[in-house]
Amino acid sequence: MCVMDLRSIKLRFDIIGDNQALNRALEVAVQVAGTDLSVLVTGESGVGKEVIPQIIHINSPRKHNQYIAVNCGAIPEGTIDSELFGHEKGSFTGAFETRKGYFEVADGGTLFLDEVAELPLSTQVRLLRVIQSGEFIKVGSSKVQKTDVRVIAATNVNLVRAIEMGKFREDLFYRLNTVPISVPSLRERREDIHLLFKKFSLDFADKYKMPAIKLTPDAVSMVESYRWPGNVRQLKSIAEQISVIEHNRIIGADLLKKYLPVEAPNQLPMRTEGHTSDYLTDRDIIFKILYQLRQEVEELKGRVVAVNESVAPTSRISSNKELSNSIEETAVVDYDEDPFEDRADEDGLNPGAEYSRLKDTLSIHDVSADLIKKALERNRGKRKLAAQELGISERTLYRKIKELNLDL
Repeated sequence: MCVMDLRSIKLRFDIIGDNQALNRALEVAVQVAGTDLSVLVTGESGVGKEVIPQIIHINSPRKHNQYIAVNCGAIPEGTIDSELFGHEKGSFTGAFETRKGYFEVADGGTLFLDEVAELPLSTQVRLLRVIQSGEFIKVGSSKVQKTDVRVIAATNVNLVRAIEMGKFREDLFYRLNTVPISVPSLRERREDIHLLFKKFSLDFADKYKMPAIKLTPDAVSMVESYRWPGNVRQLKSIAEQISVIEHNRIIGADLLKKYLPVEAPNQLPMRTEGHTSDYLTDRDIIFKILYQLRQEVEELKGRVVAVNESVAPTSRISSNKELSNSIEETAVVDYDEDPFEDRADEDGLNPGAEYSRLKDTLSIHDVSADLIKKALERNRGKRKLAAQELGISERTLYRKIKELNLDL
């Protein structure tokens, strides 16, 4: 592609920057446009992957036919097959009429499948078939139909890792990845960041008839060194926020810093890149819940003691009744299998031992026994008075003493 052609592409699609990796992605898009090869566009969220399929379609022989963009992650799993391949009348509840799917509507054109990694495995099988043979079957039909559609897919997921985890079909990956195009992240285009910021500021100023904001040299250094996890989408949002909120149109580093979220280098926009154990995640959540429950029970026990020390016995009865009912309704978390067994965390602590201790602390058995003993002590062993204070019948108190095996 000559320089002039590349410039015209950028001008037409409002693309700012002269980064080498970005230029390469645009060149490949134009070069592959005249073929029917499948294309897989990869890149982090917010880099502008959706522009690549538009460039391919506009520069292809299919440009006079339909171009349809489908966000696979925005369609419920139960209806995705119907959306893509259509359905027959009465094929499922709510199918009041026969409907064409995107593959039928886009016949002769281009279909862009964004967030393709979100497709269910069953739909991936049907997608593979239509890409290979051009054949598909509507939901609720047995008739094979033909279509001639150019498929371009995009994802911000590491598909190789998704294949290892069993979430994406390997054969579909190779079929889609005939021509791979990678769109660079904004932090890989640092020389373009200030140009993009100025463009967004000017666009916003023109739209709302206000002076455009400008960055001081130290602010320019800050935007160029920032990580931009949300990429171009985030940069545009920040530029618009500052434009509408700040009265001062000259923005320094101190002011700009207020609008930049604290960087979290471990929270990558490219999903499934690293591996986080689901087991560890569940363990941490359960552990936090148990710890919180323990604190709540301790607080309730403290309230019981405080109430009994500060109010008269007659006033004590109704209060203790509410508190004892509240505690007795607290469920004891029980597991057939201890999720923390034989595991130690990074600090050398043993969650298993702490979990067992928490279960003992949280036991309703112990809490109920403690309440009964204290009530009997305050009433000098008179069970009728103790039962009244606890807000239960004397018969229930006898039964509780027997159930809890209290040595009184």
